[in-house]
Amino acid sequence: MNNNKLAGKNILITAGAQGIGESITKHFIDRGANVAIHYFSSADTAKQLMAYAISKGQKAVAINGDLTNEADANSLLEKAIEALGGLDILINNAGSLVARKKLNNIDTEFWHKVMDINLTSMMFVTRAAAPHLAKNKNSSIVNLASLAGRKGGHAGSLAYATSKGAILTFTRALSTELGPQGTRVNAVAPGLILGTLFHNTHTTKASADATTAGIPIQRAGNAADVARAVLYLASEYDGFITGATLDINGGVYNM
Repeated sequence: MNNNKLAGKNILITAGAQGIGESITKHFIDRGANVAIHYFSSADTAKQLMAYAISKGQKAVAINGDLTNEADANSLLEKAIEALGGLDILINNAGSLVARKKLNNIDTEFWHKVMDINLTSMMFVTRAAAPHLAKNKNSSIVNLASLAGRKGGHAGSLAYATSKGAILTFTRALSTELGPQGTRVNAVAPGLILGTLFHNTHTTKASADATTAGIPIQRAGNAADVARAVLYLASEYDGFITGATLDINGGVYNM
């Protein structure tokens, strides 16, 4: 990969200060990009990443917001553009399982909450970002889906898996819609990525060990495995790949 492709590019990463998002942000900074780091609760890490980018002579800003709120999503874009001066790449990373609930325990409020966090927020941010991305001859969006969106997820992840499956379709539809403006849209679908708040919260060690035992390459993934793939798809903003989902799961599921 040409390391210079990302130097000086303006990137917005949602939930860019924890787990996979933190790794993605750090990888972009190390490639010389300017970063707008959205965070919801990880203020300290967001500010550390911002300081790291600035120490390397790059532009950076940390922006707080609840992306399920339309006004916050619009404000995020305004602040990002104001700080960076434009936008080349959007990474839609924000999302959460929230809790494990089976169908008979899913109340309407929970269903809407999971859909809003994973899907509606992505639409809000992308809708606000698209006109800014259109100002470039080449631009790129990478959406974070999940292996759960392919396979249906483990027990209790019905709502989450459904929302992540919708992101696969959102990515395909958006790539067709935004192609003419020069914006390529792709997704990544990570499998078991250990060491993140997500799995520390929602996955038991026994479950993680059982899943890992079934992975052909005999290890779980880590955040950097995902970040490298995201960087590749993002840096191919002048490439021919769009509407694709890259599966990052050690061979558990392929199609």
